[in-house]
Parts: sequence; structure tokens; C-alpha cells
Amino acid sequence: MSQAIKRGVLVAFSNTSYTASVQILEATSTLLTGVPMATHVDNSSAIPGALCAVLFFDTQNPTDAVIIAMYPNGSTGLPSPPPGRVSYVTPAQIFASFSIGSGSTSTWAVVGGSTGVPTNATGVLCKAYFSSPTVGSYIAIAPAGAGANIGKYLTIGNLQLSGQFLNGAGLVVGFSRSAAGSEHAVVWRVTAA
Repeated sequence: MSQAIKRGVLVAFSNTSYTASVQILEATSTLLTGVPMATHVDNSSAIPGALCAVLFFDTQNPTDAVIIAMYPNGSTGLPSPPPGRVSYVTPAQIFASFSIGSGSTSTWAVVGGSTGVPTNATGVLCKAYFSSPTVGSYIAIAPAGAGANIGKYLTIGNLQLSGQFLNGAGLVVGFSRSAAGSEHAVVWRVTAA
């Protein structure tokens, strides 16, 4: 049993299972699927087309491997902003002056396009303020897919007086990428009590 590190090209990545499909450069007709990604590799670096280093624990068994590093393939596979750290972008106002009824949920896209938020962002620092004629009102802000767990994310409130304004800020995290590596549209869900 001998070990080896081989270069490959990332074809697809599953954020759910943290596994990938890789084409080994020495055997371009072979596609390895379900290859584990080392947990120190930031998922925003797992861009299809990027090069990777694959450690084979046993060269005779291609299923006994792990991806240990990702690196750019020329201009392909270069994450922007750089992964593994907080990157600040120019602030952007996503929405303003809207009404939301008690108990309802509204959705806005906050990633890509003219928003200024990079499409591979995994979290957003946000600021919000609101007013309501109802004492005890609050708003909850969460990424798409939060569903019944919306209360586990950013909540701003409860109003102490009718018509009062309330400010709040926080970090909303939990945005995810699809198994093929393309970014999901990221939305905030805002719920008023």
C-alpha cells in the first residue's frame, strides 16, 4: 500500500455532504465521485474548474482519498472575495419604505446583481429599523430555507410603545451553495409580529 498526492480538477461540490467529484489530471477519462473534502478547506474555495490536490491513502484504491487543498486554475477557480475571512464590501441599501402585515413574511434577494454582495457570500452584516402601531412587534431576518427556524436568526424588537421606531444590526449567516457548486439566490425573510 503506497500513498500519493495527485492533481485534479474539481467538477462538482456538495456543501451538504462536504464531498466532491474530481477529474484526476493523469487520468482525464476517470471521474471520481463522493471524494471527501478536508474540513479545513473553506467551502467558498470549492469552485468547479479549480485545481485540487487529492491525497490517495492507497494508490490501488481510488475510493480511499481526500481532497486536501484547492487552488486557482489560471483565472478559473479564484474565489472572490478571498475565502476564510471576513471581506467588507461597499454598503448597499437593499430595500426601503415598505409595509408588512402582522404574521406575514416578505422575501428580498440580497446577493449578486446590483446589490454589491458577492454571490458566494455565506453571511451578511445587516442593519434594519422599523415602526409599528402594535406594542410587542418585532422583525426576524434569516436566509432562505430558514422556514420554521426563522427565530434562530436575527430578531429585532419588541416595541415597547405603539408607533415607536426600533433600530438593530447583526450578522445573518447560513447561506449555502448547491451541490453542483452554483450559488443559490439568497433571500432574507422578514416577519412582523
